[in-house]
Amino acid sequence: MICTSLQHKSYDEILEILPNLEMAEIRLDLCPLTDSEIEDLFGQTDIPLVATCRSAEPDGNRPGTDFGPYEQEASGRLPAGQADAEHRLTVAIQAGARFADLEIEAPSDWSRRFQKLCHESGTTIIRSYHNFTETPDEKGLQMALARCFRYGADIAKIATMCNSPEDAARIEGLYSIILEDVDSLQGRLIAFGMGEQGRNSRIECLKRGAPFTYAALSPAEATAPGQPSTEELKQLIYKGKDGFHHKGLRMPASKSFAQRAIIAATLAEGTSHLYNYSPCEDSEAALQVARSLGASVEADGSTLIITGIGPIAQAPGLQLLNVGESGLLSRLCIPVLSAINGAPFVLEGYGTLTRRPMNEAASIMAAFGVLLNNLDESSGREIRVPLSVRGSLIPGNAEVSGESGSQLISGLLMALPLCAKDSTLHVSNPKSIPYMYITLDVLRHFGISTRSEMEGDAQMLENEDWSGCTGITFKVRGAQSYKAADLDIEEDWSAAAPFLVAGAIAGSAEIEGLDMKSIQADIAILDVLVEAGAIVSELEGGTVCVRRAPLDSFTFDLNHAPDLFPVVAVLAAFCAGESRIGGLGRLAGKESDRATAIIEMLQQMGVEAYADGDILVVQGESLSGRSLGGRLLKGGQYTSRHDHRMAMALAVASLGADGTITIDDTACVAKSFPEFFEVFQNK
Repeated sequence: MICTSLQHKSYDEILEILPNLEMAEIRLDLCPLTDSEIEDLFGQTDIPLVATCRSAEPDGNRPGTDFGPYEQEASGRLPAGQADAEHRLTVAIQAGARFADLEIEAPSDWSRRFQKLCHESGTTIIRSYHNFTETPDEKGLQMALARCFRYGADIAKIATMCNSPEDAARIEGLYSIILEDVDSLQGRLIAFGMGEQGRNSRIECLKRGAPFTYAALSPAEATAPGQPSTEELKQLIYKGKDGFHHKGLRMPASKSFAQRAIIAATLAEGTSHLYNYSPCEDSEAALQVARSLGASVEADGSTLIITGIGPIAQAPGLQLLNVGESGLLSRLCIPVLSAINGAPFVLEGYGTLTRRPMNEAASIMAAFGVLLNNLDESSGREIRVPLSVRGSLIPGNAEVSGESGSQLISGLLMALPLCAKDSTLHVSNPKSIPYMYITLDVLRHFGISTRSEMEGDAQMLENEDWSGCTGITFKVRGAQSYKAADLDIEEDWSAAAPFLVAGAIAGSAEIEGLDMKSIQADIAILDVLVEAGAIVSELEGGTVCVRRAPLDSFTFDLNHAPDLFPVVAVLAAFCAGESRIGGLGRLAGKESDRATAIIEMLQQMGVEAYADGDILVVQGESLSGRSLGGRLLKGGQYTSRHDHRMAMALAVASLGADGTITIDDTACVAKSFPEFFEVFQNK
């Protein structure tokens, strides 16, 4: 990324300049800013800012200033004293500065206060070393680098005057050394030379893994000799490409909410109104199920009007039910029809659903007296759609494993209230927990009462961290009836994830209408992006905004949000260092064998990726480093495996590819977001 150094600018001038920059260094010692203006800049700006304020030595020369006495002459005043520098940096950090830069020559007492303040504020620490006359020998450079990290650096900055090509080569050689107690310099070192002899090293550092490099607003405003302009670097790195910049986006309705609400409205007594509906194949399949069960379905614009079949006085007696290609719908309908149908039936579907194993569903349903069998007995032990469903759902107490996910458990939570007696359902080792609570939320709207108790460690109970949950007990009262309801269907965080990741990698994305308090599992994409270092903010009016920033490797558990896996894997390819993503074992039973599909996709693109047990390991690199180093993702022919999430991830990957990525099946996105490619390509 390109960090533009701003000096001698007023508050109003900075505000006018910032929207055109990727990130900026605000020279607080050289910009005439009041405390309140500093607070506004660092507290309100949604691009990454570096707070820098060099202090003067007794002779008036500033340690760490690129020009030294030259800068004093140009500015017409002496740099800030230590107390003033400390005050200005403190104001910026407390206001929300993303990065703060302190030279390693700073007094030890201020250094300790600075580190403590940055840690409390979540500010990334840059410790910098400058030499304005020469480049030390190899040992001297390594000692300076080690001091930066010893004094608390998250990122070390080494800038020295280059008087020869050999000086520049020594600086670039820092990227090859190994430091004790520093796992990797990838994304953690910015080393370059000043002067014309060091000019290329300012670009070379990005190739070697620097998170960003410094540029001047214009050639006349360089803060150090040899500093290129922002426009010059843009052309070198991005070669005229505009990147990804989308505003005013709206996402389709969450099909997780829509399908549950459609089935609940079907079972209800009276007429329900489901607002903000948008069609996709899975939700349309749920509407067809509603009609098959005898509900009346009408649409008035984006409002569904469903008159349900409850209270259920006579069993529907369906012999055949088609659930399209929806794994969720199949697992909702098996328990629900087993409770109300009164006769054996065949569940059928098409496409990828017929390749998704249902053995875990068969095992769980057997505990409730319902048997699932293949129609074709020669198909072996793996149970798949189409299948026969025999037996009536028997209420009672049962313990089931949540290892295979939440969908069938959601179906049981919808079905058991219709049985004559109470039930207790204990789910051990639960996965995709948020989806279970989406089900409970929908049930509550339709008059169904269910209690739940979560089990886990102290951290889970204190922080409501689902990753520490070891079990959930649901207490379901029997003989309940669904009541008609009016319900707003939330917009879909799953659909938003590719756009937000694209903004983090290649520019910016602003999406309107998303619920920031949603219980949808895939709202976790915001946590992933924050962990990776992207700028995530909520703008006025509830718009979610993600902007590009230096991206670093991350560790994240996606066991409870497996649909995010493909696009998060692509994100990791553009994060400097080794990222580790948990939950790989959850992916085998999706629309494709996503674990294999993701790894093969990344490897075909030239990204090092492999499975380490349940963890996907991805070796990433910044977009600018890939571009300058000739290591962009490889374009060419790719398969989506007829999986909508894989197709969307490939679209995001194309933003950092060296050529066109051609996808064999893009129509598969109709399963959840039919207009995805038109919106993504801004047509």
